[in-house]
Amino acid sequence: MLIPHDTRIALDTVVDLMNTAPQGDREDELEDLPALRSFVRDHKISDVGELGAGDLRAVRDVRDRFIAVFTAPDARIAATLINQLVAAAGTTPQLTDHDGYDWHVHYFAPGASVADHLAADCGMALAFIVVAGEHERLRRCEAPDCGRAFVDLSRNRSRRYCDSRTCGNRLHVAAYRARRKEAAG
Repeated sequence: MLIPHDTRIALDTVVDLMNTAPQGDREDELEDLPALRSFVRDHKISDVGELGAGDLRAVRDVRDRFIAVFTAPDARIAATLINQLVAAAGTTPQLTDHDGYDWHVHYFAPGASVADHLAADCGMALAFIVVAGEHERLRRCEAPDCGRAFVDLSRNRSRRYCDSRTCGNRLHVAAYRARRKEAAG
C-alpha cells in the first residue's frame, strides 16, 4: 500500500494520540497542558498557538472519536464517524511546503485549534485508508495486556501486535516456554 509521507505522519500521529488514552493499568498520558504541549512539540504539529484547558478537553474528545473509528465494526460506520469528525473541524484544504517537506496538503483551516487541526489532518488520513478499502488495517494489539492502536501496513495485513519486539516477542517467548514445559511433562 503506497502512502504519501504526510498521510503516514498523520496516521502515526493519530495512533500516538489514541495510545495516550487510559486503558487497563495505563493512565491518561494527556493528563494536563504540559503533556499536551509535549505531544504537539514531539509530533511537530504546525501552526498551533497558545494552548489552554479548552484545547486539552477538545483534543481528548477528538481522541475518543478516533478510538471510535478504529473500533468501528465496518467501513461504512468508520466513514460516517470520519465524515462527522472532519466536518466538525471545518476543513480548508491547502497546499503547503513548509519545514523542508515537499508539497503536501493540510486540511485544517488557518488558525484552527489544535483539536481541529488533528481532526482534519488525521481524519483525512483515516479517510484515505477507508477509501482504499483498507479499514481492516486499523487495529488494536492482540497482546492480552496491551490493546494499543496501530495501522497494519504489512503487505499481507498480518500484523497482530503494536510492536513485534515487545508484545509479539513476549507472547512468542511465553508460548515457546509453555510448549517446552508441556513437552518436559
